[in-house]
Amino acid sequence: MADPASYRPQTGEIPTNPGVYRFRDPHGRVVYVGKAKNLRARLNSYFANPAGLLPKTYAMVHTASSVEWTVVSSELESLQLEYTWIKEFTPRFNVMFRDDKSYPYLAVSMGEKYPRVQVLRGERRKGTRYFGPYTAGAIRDTMDTLLRVFPVRSCSPGVLKRAEASGRPCLLGYIDKCAAPCVGRISAADHRALAEDFCTFMGGEAKPFVTRLEKDMAAAVAELDYERAARIRDDIVALKKVFERNAVVLAEGTDADVFALHEDELEAAVQVFHVRGGRIRGQRGWVVEKVEDSTTPDLVEHLLQQVYGEEAGLEGRLPREVLVPVEPSNAAELALWLGGLRGARVDIRVPQRGDKAALLSTVRENAEHALKLHKSRRAGDLTMRSQALQELQEALELPVALLRIECFDISHVQGTNVVGSMVVVEDGLPKKSDYRKFSVTGEAANDDTAAMHDVLTRRFRNYLQEQSVQADAARQPGHQAMLNATADAAVAGPLSTVADTTTPAPRTKFAYPPNLVVVDGGKPQVNAAARALAGLGIDDVYVVGLAKRLEEVWLPDSDFPVILPRASAGLYLLQRIRDEAHRFAISFHRQKRGKAMTVSALDGVPGLGESKRKALLAQFGSVKSIRTASVEELTGAKGIGPSLAAAIVRHFTDDDGATTVPAINMTTGEILET
Repeated sequence: MADPASYRPQTGEIPTNPGVYRFRDPHGRVVYVGKAKNLRARLNSYFANPAGLLPKTYAMVHTASSVEWTVVSSELESLQLEYTWIKEFTPRFNVMFRDDKSYPYLAVSMGEKYPRVQVLRGERRKGTRYFGPYTAGAIRDTMDTLLRVFPVRSCSPGVLKRAEASGRPCLLGYIDKCAAPCVGRISAADHRALAEDFCTFMGGEAKPFVTRLEKDMAAAVAELDYERAARIRDDIVALKKVFERNAVVLAEGTDADVFALHEDELEAAVQVFHVRGGRIRGQRGWVVEKVEDSTTPDLVEHLLQQVYGEEAGLEGRLPREVLVPVEPSNAAELALWLGGLRGARVDIRVPQRGDKAALLSTVRENAEHALKLHKSRRAGDLTMRSQALQELQEALELPVALLRIECFDISHVQGTNVVGSMVVVEDGLPKKSDYRKFSVTGEAANDDTAAMHDVLTRRFRNYLQEQSVQADAARQPGHQAMLNATADAAVAGPLSTVADTTTPAPRTKFAYPPNLVVVDGGKPQVNAAARALAGLGIDDVYVVGLAKRLEEVWLPDSDFPVILPRASAGLYLLQRIRDEAHRFAISFHRQKRGKAMTVSALDGVPGLGESKRKALLAQFGSVKSIRTASVEELTGAKGIGPSLAAAIVRHFTDDDGATTVPAINMTTGEILET
């Protein structure tokens, strides 16, 4: 890795103008492109204190070996130049929004003699009108349905030439899904008009066609031509089916693209609904790895920059409105740039209320589900799991394969109801039967490091005790004979029986120890866990910690963390284990806190069960009245005898005869011990 000081430019050499800069690696490849209102201030921030940079930026400046910049006259020009360079160089440290698939469009090639309807992906073609994007299944159904009403040519150029040469149409011409201009059934002008009608309908104007067909059907019925009327009826049904497939979500005439995203520390999922004429015409989605230190406004800016930059010059592709979850960085310049691409004004807005805000919420839910689906598929991929375990082993320089990983977390609210959790992953998959919960009390509940030390000590002390019990059982007389007899019985078959010559070992609370212990936290928590293992004499279990703020991996007694690449499968595995331990700890903490909030002052009275507590409350009305009642008064309640009444009085009275009032934690409602 290069030292940033080796290629840092002199401060006086860097202009203060707006511009775009590029970092290059030793091979001359561009690894990052950025823009700045003040080039000197931005570039100096990379070199002033490299050790204090966030992990992703730290990795970038140490990967690069040179930096260069270009001065521009305005922020709008810097936006355009930044997009051009990102598209040209595809830098590895820039956020790149790539489709998880190439979305198909319904296209009509109006530039040909006989316009053709087809499904197209990839690069846009001049003279072709596009509608969509659609999902693959929906676009095939739509095209098949519309060709019966608008029988526009859909065959390839080769099929068209063969039909013209032979004078016989293709199969679609015989089944009335093509007007067959190739053999003269319809003139070129009439066929072009048919294609125009197709485009008009796809543009959202369906009512005129439905009205015209309804009149034709009525005329056919008047002429008693019921077969033609039935065909027209089926055409009307087909048009309505296609038109109603797209739900009306906004006011008629509204053209907008609605973007939403859902993100975590490593990745972000983006969804967009394309609304034309108030109806949802298409949907797209991306999942992007966050390889640069970007805020949500920065992500939105890069998203619009890349999505609409690809569609520059396409008639009708950019809408009048772009609805986003947060206002992007450089919103004014971005709106000017998009307006230049569209040839008319483009408004970038954050809807706050009404139908547009409700639709944005729906798009956000789709983005959330898309990220969950992406993560579940990634976690379930055997190849990805194996790669993650191998990357983790190599990055931590561990001599053993990570067959079993245990992760520990501590959860509490202001030091009350402190609990610990242990989750287990074997071969990259969670093993929920081995999950464990820990209640932390006493001195160990004072802080997180003490609680972590306590939980690790208890977990591995139990393991050592179980190991000792199993060793004692193995030394019992007849143990080996029992094992041999069991093996013989297994070979002989199910009819064989074996006498029980020894007492089986008790069922263990914990399975075999892990290869790696992961704790949720940084250097203090890792060192506390390492001390717990060292205190028990365990030296074959490795410990790491994952600090949530910067996703740093800490090793015991280390002054600097291990920085895993942001796109690393190993880091993703650690993050997933840590989040599962956090979830499991929080669920146990909430359960314990809920019980504490419903505790009764009568719970500690020996011999006082649920039914007798209810009888006392029914008799006296409140715990306060019970506390001040005498033995004689208490015996008036159903089921309360003299001895139990005396026990209740003793429970609420101290040695000096004063009534004891339980202390209550006003934050959690917990009744504390006095």
